Amino acid sequence: EVQLVESGGGSVQTGGSLRLSCTASGFTFDDADIAWYRQVPGNECDLVSSISSDGQTRYSDSVKGRFTISQNNAKNTLTLEMNSLKPEDSAMYYCAGSTVGGGWSDSGFWTPPFEYQYTYWGQGTQVTVSS
Repeated sequence: EVQLVESGGGSVQTGGSLRLSCTASGFTFDDADIAWYRQVPGNECDLVSSISSDGQTRYSDSVKGRFTISQNNAKNTLTLEMNSLKPEDSAMYYCAGSTVGGGWSDSGFWTPPFEYQYTYWGQGTQVTVSS
């Protein structure tokens, strides 16, 4: 059974930092693309950041320069370092994994999976940023 378990969420003030972690079992990061999504109730799930099995990263414009995604394949752990947090970063954050989507061009440029191609999802961790 595949499980993704997020941790590290909490409440911080504007400008603060949090580190989210996602630990996987029954699922290996070595051959997968992993991502962080976030969702505010009533809104769609938005991609925050993703990382390929060979370590290429992508960020949404709203978090670029503030958030850093990384993975430790030996520990099967994904991390999202979030700095300079803003109230609009408040959301439930989900870890997601895909083994069926994405791809590489001949030059090695990685195209991330689409949201529907992320087969495995965690239960989420809440991040609240107060002004």
